[in-house]
Amino acid sequence: MPKSKRAKVVNLSKVGKKGKELSQKLFRNVRECLDQYAYCWAYSVEAMRNTYLKDVRNELSDSRLFFGKTKVMAKALGLTPEEAYQRNTEKLAVHLNGDMGLLFTNREPQSIIDYFENLAKTDFARAGTEATRDFSIPAGIVMSTGGQIAAEDDTPLAHSLEPELRKLGMPTSLEKGKIILQNDYTVCREHDTLDSRQTRLMKLFNLATADFRVSLKAHWKSSTSEVTVMDAMND
Repeated sequence: MPKSKRAKVVNLSKVGKKGKELSQKLFRNVRECLDQYAYCWAYSVEAMRNTYLKDVRNELSDSRLFFGKTKVMAKALGLTPEEAYQRNTEKLAVHLNGDMGLLFTNREPQSIIDYFENLAKTDFARAGTEATRDFSIPAGIVMSTGGQIAAEDDTPLAHSLEPELRKLGMPTSLEKGKIILQNDYTVCREHDTLDSRQTRLMKLFNLATADFRVSLKAHWKSSTSEVTVMDAMND
């Protein structure tokens, strides 16, 4: 009598006891969801923010989302046809690398596609990410947006922030209650790898450049065991 795939022992790598328990729980949850839901999507995330992903979970409350631990999720799907928990789930597992997750849902594919195409949230960039634009602050009175809008539509930056600006490397001084920048100051150039000093300055001047987005890569359909790749759909 052939062994049940559900009873098969799968090595989830050498981790600590707590980490192993969490990995085993994720492994079980993924396989339970494969039995319960009509579709399983592989998706990637740009500018990951837990708060925004929580919003997605709330808005798709009839579905299940998992993110991170891609190796565990891939093993739960199965890495080969012989290991596949359901037929062809190994074809979805190949998409799980990098900042990836799985979405289990009974909603029709077009509904999911439309939802994520309209999902876009902007946040402040974090250190270690790439600058998406140039940002320079003009000499003179330092305004709240650092010159992003016309001076007549802006207000001077609070004078209490002047010491912090100097600590962050800007050549500033305080004159008659206003922060004065001695010369134009470049915070970053497009494609720079941002450090914590640059991201702090961008936040002080309310410059949000990190776009949280979810990109759908492929989905597996339980009724047919077919895997559909999004790039192929768009060709």
